[in-house]
Amino acid sequence: MAMTKGKDKVFNSFMYLIMVVASLIVLVPTLWMVSTALKPNDEVMVTPPQWIPDAPTWESFVRIWEDYPFATYFANSVYIVLAATIISLVFSAMAGYGASRFRFKGKSTFLTFLLVTQMFPSIMLLIPFYKVLKTLGLIDTHLGLILVYISFTIPFCTWMMMGFFQGIPKELDEAATIDGCGRIRTFVQIILPLSLPGIAATAIYSFLQGWNEYMFALILTTSEDMKTLPVGIGQLNGFYKIVWNDMMAASFVSSLPLVILFLFLQKYFISSLTAGAVKQ
Repeated sequence: MAMTKGKDKVFNSFMYLIMVVASLIVLVPTLWMVSTALKPNDEVMVTPPQWIPDAPTWESFVRIWEDYPFATYFANSVYIVLAATIISLVFSAMAGYGASRFRFKGKSTFLTFLLVTQMFPSIMLLIPFYKVLKTLGLIDTHLGLILVYISFTIPFCTWMMMGFFQGIPKELDEAATIDGCGRIRTFVQIILPLSLPGIAATAIYSFLQGWNEYMFALILTTSEDMKTLPVGIGQLNGFYKIVWNDMMAASFVSSLPLVILFLFLQKYFISSLTAGAVKQ
């Protein structure tokens, strides 16, 4: 018994050490970003580097809104990513529900095709997307980027939603049909409320994919009025000079929507991680 307790203590200590190291790996870059954003210009490049600025200031946060078109970049990202996320959720939920409930010819081929589309490196799709959008007159438009982001997220989101719908007993659909509900009403009023954890996880995935996307937004937009946050932040990297405190302030502000989204959907997201853990 003593040997067992001793092994448990060693194992627990080792696990705590791993957690501390993992937390430092995640938190140290974030803390350095916040520290740099709060530094005045004369403290950014001092040697040795300072974790805590001697004279912390909010000047960088003010400058990104006053000296750069940061508000335009921010609004563009919110509009494009929210639209792409909502559309992806709607179509992937319907496709996932259909794939989980119905048998139809070509179902396996359809699902396999969705997975295959995720295997291609995005750089391979850049030129085809550019030519298609140019033909349709959608270069340098919000709609063009929305369509691109939808095409990236719908395949994987469909598989995610299908997995959650498969965890909901089909008997609920049958009971609803007996009570006089049609397929659409059953889907909207019964199945969707039960799949909120899956919807939350899918929404977070879709939002992250669009919010952090840089390459397509850089190539498919040319005017300042259409550029998104990642492109705008990248432009703070000047040819002769990099204003590190402004760049870190912009990066910190751009990360806030992700934190807010996760906090808002946290309870649904956590429940989705344990969904199906217990068999009944």
